[in-house]
Amino acid sequence: MGSDAGGRDPVTHWIPLRLTSRSSSLYERMVELPAFVPAMDPIPTVVRDLLERLVAADVVMFSTPEYAGGLPGALKNMLDWTVGGGELYGKLVAWLDVSNPGRGEGARAQLRTVLGYVGARIIEAACTHVVLPTDGDDPAALATADKQLGIASAAIIAAVKDDSHGRHSHR
Repeated sequence: MGSDAGGRDPVTHWIPLRLTSRSSSLYERMVELPAFVPAMDPIPTVVRDLLERLVAADVVMFSTPEYAGGLPGALKNMLDWTVGGGELYGKLVAWLDVSNPGRGEGARAQLRTVLGYVGARIIEAACTHVVLPTDGDDPAALATADKQLGIASAAIIAAVKDDSHGRHSHR
């Protein structure tokens, strides 16, 4: 799940590629979601599709920049659709936020708050803040980002394995 910045966020597309040991998918219909209205009936098809995908997921990785000190409106709207239904309750989640130097804390804090309201289980070691290099071709910055993403992917895989073992041992 992530904010759509015109399809030009190369870090967002890292997520499915980096987690090659598991199947993964990138949700690309966020801009199609209607504004959240409590008790909307019937629930629009695009929303039902989103909610079904969330329920089926072992883990949900959010990717977001910070806009105006918080989450982008489209991502907040998507999260609002999950508040009453429990789709994220107990779900393993993490995030990747990409921002300019000195930015991003507002988006992280707001995402943490909303995920707390819906009862999601945050994989702290996988929550990654990637600072955009001031020079897009800075090899050191790109190497640092790649290292951060490797740590995040390892934490996600470990959390899913631990969660899977925990579920099987309680049967």
